Amino acid sequence: MTLVTDTPLLLAQPEDAHSRAEWEAATAAVLRKTRKLAEDDADALVWDKLTRTTLDGIGITPLGLPGGETSAARPTRQGAWDIRSLVAHPDAKLANEAALVDLDGGVTSIWLAADETTDVAATLADVLLDLAPVVLDAPSATTTVAEAFLALPGAKHPDSNLGIDPLGVMLREIPLAVDEAIAELQTLARKADQHDIRAIVVDATAAHDLGASDAQELGWSIAVGVAYLRWLTDHGLSVEDAAGQIEFRYAATDEQFPTIAKLRAARVLWARVLELSGVETPVAQRQHAVTSRPMLSKYDPYVNMLRGTVAAFAAGVGGADAVTVLPFDSANGRPDAFGRRIARNVNHLLIDESHVAAVADPAGGAYAVEQLTGDLAAAGWAEFGQLETEWESGHDFDPFRARIEEVVARRETDIARRKRPLTGVSEFPNLAETLPERAADPLNERVRRYGASFEALRDEPAAAPVFLATMGTIAQHTARATFVSNLFAAGGIAVEVAGATAGVDDLVAAYSGQKVVCLAGTDAAYEEWGAAAAAALRDAGATRVIVAGKPADHADDSAAMGVDALAFLTRTREALA
Repeated sequence: MTLVTDTPLLLAQPEDAHSRAEWEAATAAVLRKTRKLAEDDADALVWDKLTRTTLDGIGITPLGLPGGETSAARPTRQGAWDIRSLVAHPDAKLANEAALVDLDGGVTSIWLAADETTDVAATLADVLLDLAPVVLDAPSATTTVAEAFLALPGAKHPDSNLGIDPLGVMLREIPLAVDEAIAELQTLARKADQHDIRAIVVDATAAHDLGASDAQELGWSIAVGVAYLRWLTDHGLSVEDAAGQIEFRYAATDEQFPTIAKLRAARVLWARVLELSGVETPVAQRQHAVTSRPMLSKYDPYVNMLRGTVAAFAAGVGGADAVTVLPFDSANGRPDAFGRRIARNVNHLLIDESHVAAVADPAGGAYAVEQLTGDLAAAGWAEFGQLETEWESGHDFDPFRARIEEVVARRETDIARRKRPLTGVSEFPNLAETLPERAADPLNERVRRYGASFEALRDEPAAAPVFLATMGTIAQHTARATFVSNLFAAGGIAVEVAGATAGVDDLVAAYSGQKVVCLAGTDAAYEEWGAAAAAALRDAGATRVIVAGKPADHADDSAAMGVDALAFLTRTREALA
């Protein structure tokens, strides 16, 4: 429908328009009420207070500013994205069953993880290969699996891919010789071209799974893509034909706006590479987005359904051509049928019920997204340039791995201090939960999960509980008692609660001999009888006293907002041992 009008269409009436200074003043007034801004602080400081800095050092401001939109960022996909399921079971019969169930359930392509033992024909039996594309992933047996696939009748869907990615394989520290990898890539690319399918997947999740930032993931993908262009053009292909052989795989996380911007920035960077390579007719970057393995938690795994939904939404809005939602129980091992069903239905919910794919470019023109896209593209291009320099005399991955380690250290610090909370792991854990039992999954072996440090504590619960010495009425002690109970639980430490108390005698009466006690009450209660409570509990047998709140002279340790939770929990567990 076309809107026809003789008058300009206004987003707001003139009297409703406001200046930047007015917005700063109104925002500053709110921050002063919450004591995040002092009375004598300048209003303009609201930008610093409300700007969040990413691991790449990019500031995400409270409001996006006009400018920075580029047509190269826009998705080329029309309509719904390809719903791609990961099939990775070593038993060919069970893998085939999973593939057929997924296809019957609305999946539109298969991502097949395989090795030298995989019976490709049996795994893909009864799969209509001319209708359902198959993307291979066989790092240890690329040629064997690719040739087995090409031998199947009908294996000629244009979106099928042999999945060659030797540099990604080497980054994952799977043994591979560069010269052999180049020859293999060139040979299989020629065979793929004869079958009218693609040959190469630039799998940027190889960097993401190690802990790389968004810019590092982008830089890696472009550097690898350029290397493959060189290898193929050296073998006689045109740049256009070589680019047409390549698909890119990126991780989608539950940080939705960075994920949207990352996918848009990837298209910008690849378009720039092809432009500089002399390509006159644009070759769109084909993107496969897969929900992040590192973001998945082993504990409280059902929260992963929410993480996967947000990530899939971001992937769809970001313009991915194909989206894989990993089952919520993937971090626990090989997913079961229920996990796979939920995973594929997340896509159906977004496409069929929420109509996310009905809009061509939902994020296009949004100042915040466009600004973040531009910033990420610049950071990714800088990383690409650095990799190009490092690879001039050979593919040495050590400097890149060292930069990833720096990012991992910053992320770990934020997670340890719970500035990057992980629901069900570092925040709001459930010590009484029963984890789903799953067979071990080799695909998890080279993944650095964000919550691994906390999960390691949960794997071996503390031998004894902490006595939570709640001071005063329930209303008086609940806030701090809840805070510190959740903190202890994040480290696998249970608590025994005193309950409502009116003084030291009540605490001592409730105490039952625990080595570690934690005082939890108001500042006024601490001032009035905190020292006496600590002394009485020590006399009763406690060897370590903690206070929930600021440090106190009568306590051995303290826990407040911003505490290094991992260090605190480790000290507490040592005292309980």
